[in-house]
Formats: sequence, C-alpha cells, structure tokens
Amino acid sequence: MLPVHNFKAYIQQNILFSSNDQILLAVSGGRDSVLMAHLFKLAGYNFGIAHCNFNLRGEESVRDEHFVKMLAATLEVPAYIKHFQTKTYASSHKISIQMAARDLRYQWFEELSKAEGYVYIALAQHQDDAIETVLLNLTRGTGIAGLHGILPKRGKLIRPLLFLTRTEINDLIDSENIDYVEDSSNLSVNYARNKIRLKVIPQLKEINSSLELTFQHNIQRFADTEQVLQQVVSELRNSLFRTEHDGLYLSIEQVKNLNPQKLLMFELLKPYHFSEAVIADLIQGLDKQSGLSFFSSSHQLTLNREELIISPLKDEERGQHLLWHAAEDKIETPNGIINTLRMSKAEFDKDYQIAKDSNQAYLDTDQLIYPLILRSRQPGDRFKPFGMKHFKKLSDFFIDEKVPVTRKDAVPILLNGNGEVIWVVGMRQDNRYKISSATKNITILTFVTPYITNSKQS
Repeated sequence: MLPVHNFKAYIQQNILFSSNDQILLAVSGGRDSVLMAHLFKLAGYNFGIAHCNFNLRGEESVRDEHFVKMLAATLEVPAYIKHFQTKTYASSHKISIQMAARDLRYQWFEELSKAEGYVYIALAQHQDDAIETVLLNLTRGTGIAGLHGILPKRGKLIRPLLFLTRTEINDLIDSENIDYVEDSSNLSVNYARNKIRLKVIPQLKEINSSLELTFQHNIQRFADTEQVLQQVVSELRNSLFRTEHDGLYLSIEQVKNLNPQKLLMFELLKPYHFSEAVIADLIQGLDKQSGLSFFSSSHQLTLNREELIISPLKDEERGQHLLWHAAEDKIETPNGIINTLRMSKAEFDKDYQIAKDSNQAYLDTDQLIYPLILRSRQPGDRFKPFGMKHFKKLSDFFIDEKVPVTRKDAVPILLNGNGEVIWVVGMRQDNRYKISSATKNITILTFVTPYITNSKQS
C-alpha cells in the first residue's frame, strides 16, 4: 500500500500547497517521479504531467516519452511533452549539457505553468537527493544556506517526496508492482552528482548505516541555524544602520566589534549584493585611508572617515561593475552574454582546439581570482594583448583597432579579482592568462550576442 496518509501529512506540515491548487508534476518516467504521480492521484489532488524529451539518449528518450504519455492516460490527467535540441543549445551557449538541460527544463516549466494555470511545480526529489546536494555544496564551497540542501518549498517549486529515502521508494515501487523506465545515464560516473551517489554515499553508509536519518536531522539543524542567524542579522541591521538621504551609514568601530566579523558583515550586506571576496577586502581596508570604495552590481560602499556609506549606483553606473562568481556559468552584459565552459587540460586536448575567434577567451583557470569584475573602460586601463610581452594602454589599443568613440564605452572589460584585465571582451584577451604548457585546468569564455560575427584574434 502506498503511504498516501504520510504523503498528505508531509504536504500539510510544510504548507506546500492547498487542496484546490493545480500542480504541474515534472515526470521523467523514472521510479521517483512515477511514484509521485501515483501518490498525487490517490490523494485526489489536481495535477498535470510535464515531460521533457532532451533528445540525448536516442531510442531510450523516445521510449520514456511514450511511457509518460501512457502513464498520464492511465491516471486520466493532462500530459505536456516538449522536445529540446539540448546539444545545439549547449553548443550555441557554450555551456555543459547538464546546464543546458536544466535551463531548458525550468524555462519551459515556468512558461507552461503560467499558460495552463498551474500554481506550483512538483519535483520528485527525495532524502537521498538532499544528501547529495549537501555533499556537492560542501565540495564546491558553501555558506550555511547550502548546508540545508534541498528545501521542501522554494518559490513555485515544491518537493513532496522529501519524506522518503531512495530505498523506501524502490521498495514501494517493487511491492506495488508499479511500472517505470530506467534512465541509463543515472549509472554514469561522468557526472559529479552520480559520483557522489554511486561512490561516496555507499562508503559513508559503511560508516553510518543510518546516514539518511542522520542527514535529515543535520539538515534540519542547519535550517534552524540559518533561521537563528537571520534573526540576529535582522536585529543588528536595525541597530547598526542609519538611514540618510544619500544612503545607509554604518559605524566602522561597530563593524570592528562584530564577532564573527566576516560572517555577520556578509549577511548584513547581502541585500546589497556584495560578494564574500569583497567583504574580505573591505574588512582588510577598515584601517586604510578614507575614500576607499567597493562595488557590487547595484551598490557602492565607501569608507568615509569613521563610517561606511552604502549608496545605490546611479542608473548610468548600473551594470558597470558586475561581479561574476565562480559558481555562475554565465553573466549578462548590456550587449550580450558571456558563457563559461570549464574542463581539465586533458579533456581540452582530447575534444577541443583553440579557435581563432575574438569572441572567445581561453584562460588558465588556476590564475583566476573570483569574483571576476565586468565593467566598462576606465582611465589608466592597460593590459598585455594576446601575443605581446609588453603592456599597452587600452586607449591606444582602441585607437589601433579603430574602435569608434561612440562604441568605446560599450566594450565590456573583464577584470580578474586582483584588478588585472583578463579580456577586452569580443576583441582581445590578455597574454598573461593564456593557456601554457603548465596549465592544468582551462576556462573557455564565449561572448554571445545576436549581432556578433566571428573574427580572428590578431
């Protein structure tokens, strides 16, 4: 018997949706999403099924689509099928297949839910998925928010199977003899999440056979800790910040007395989009000269004698200091998008070659200091154009390249975290960051706009 009572109880306890809401279920045809569909049917909720065919697994993708159509017909609910040219999208946007599938999937879910009147989008993630997410976040670097992993509800996305483990789902599927299809890519260790699922977690279970329960308790503690932190930060913000006509004022002496200083400052300034790296530089600069400024994508923070002043950037300044964090695979500029593709040197040598295209930059990943900064030109900018050993003023480079005066301010300049120019976007990368025989990891940046044409790097 399926655990309908526990299913409904979990939904009610976490206030995922009301009984009258229309819910769109993301169904791949695998065990998890098929069980979710059956539970929704038995619970009497109003729902439809959405299935993505990413055209990545040949006949297997066709099989999955047909199965989901049959499932929807059996459950007597609407089925929505969407075909994607995922590889083409990934190639044109210079992103990974996984990232392309994720972008395409969620864009379509959002469009479909609005068009068909669905209030929430249900994903069939369970407790093991939450464990994998926490471990991935820890591996890549995370704050407290990353430690609570997958939340039951975030915006329009709900996860009503988080009360079940993978083993429990498998047992239910087998005991109830429920049909499903298996995605062969789930067995591939080419993906980071699969490596954690197939190799790391089994090792951890040898140490702790009750790993799921332990993580469930830990995740709840992390979520509670984050809530307490936000309460403390809210109280600090009310007591430390002073609002004036030109911005928010904060005593430098009070900032020095915060403990833990970096954590609390990061949380206090999070609404103004200052990165962790900028916060670290700010703290180091508290005893330096007045007038020192730091930028986020929306605000400027200035040291003014005994106070910090946080002021919004003017409309003409917005977009001139965009911060690009390591976890972000792309950044939007006023004129287009820069996409990222990261890989080892061995992977690059096997499947890629350097294209003579000024809309691409091939960089030594280990030389990059995040967050990177994207802005327009400034007086004094200089760099070492690709192929040159000496510095050249950006102003002289523009003259040599015959860039019209009206276009000079529109050319994005990408800076490293140490302030060095990495790339005059769409024109020339810096020679200091090129791939060399010592390079171990490579980052490929691609500038994509509707207006660009391929041109050679001279």
